[in-house]
Amino acid sequence: MSPLSRRGFALAAPAALLVGCGGPGAGTGVRTSATSTPVGTSTPAVASTPAGTSAARSGRSTPVRLRIPAIGVDTPVLRLGLAPDGTVQVPPITAHDRAGWYEHSPVPGRTGPSVILGHVTVGSYGDGVFRHLAALRRGDRITATLKDGTAAVFAVTAVRTVAKADFPTDEVYGDVDRPELRLITCGGPRTGDGYADNVIVFAAVSATGR
Repeated sequence: MSPLSRRGFALAAPAALLVGCGGPGAGTGVRTSATSTPVGTSTPAVASTPAGTSAARSGRSTPVRLRIPAIGVDTPVLRLGLAPDGTVQVPPITAHDRAGWYEHSPVPGRTGPSVILGHVTVGSYGDGVFRHLAALRRGDRITATLKDGTAAVFAVTAVRTVAKADFPTDEVYGDVDRPELRLITCGGPRTGDGYADNVIVFAAVSATGR
C-alpha cells in the first residue's frame, strides 16, 4: 500500500496508535511508530497523517455525538489530532469520559474509514465510554451525528480482538470505496498498567441524512 491513500489519509506503516485505557500515563499521546509502543502499554493503532488534511481546515462538518444503543453509548465526540511531539492524542482521563474522532481520518459518512477512539477504563473514575465495545454484534447500529445536523448510520460488520503487537493496520486504515467506521479501544487481559489487546469494531454505512 502506498504511503498516502487516494483519500488523503496517510498510512505510515507499520504505524500504531493505542487508545489509553486508564493506566499511568494513559492520558498522553502515543507515538505513531509501532516500535515505540510496546505490548501492554495502556494505549489502539492509528497512522500519522499530514495536519493539512484535517476536517477543521478543509471546512467539513465534524462529528459531535456518537450513539450505540446496543451497548448504551450516547456520548459527545471530541476532536483528536497530533500532539506537538508527534504523538496521536487520546481522549483525556475524566469522570465524564467521551469518545474522540481522529480528525485526520474521514468525517463519518464520507468515503473512507473514519476512526473513533475511546477508553475501556479511566483510572480511578472506573469504566470508560467503550467499556462494552466487545459486546457488539454484526448488524448493531451506530449513529454518528455531525455538527451541521446530518447523521450517518452504520451497521457493525465485524468485531475483533487482536494483540496490540499484531494490530491490522491495513485492514483498519486502508483505503475503502464507501463510508466505513472503526471504533477502537483496549481489551483482553490486563498487563501491569495497561491491556494486552485492542478491540476493533468494523462498520459500514447504512444511511445518511438529517
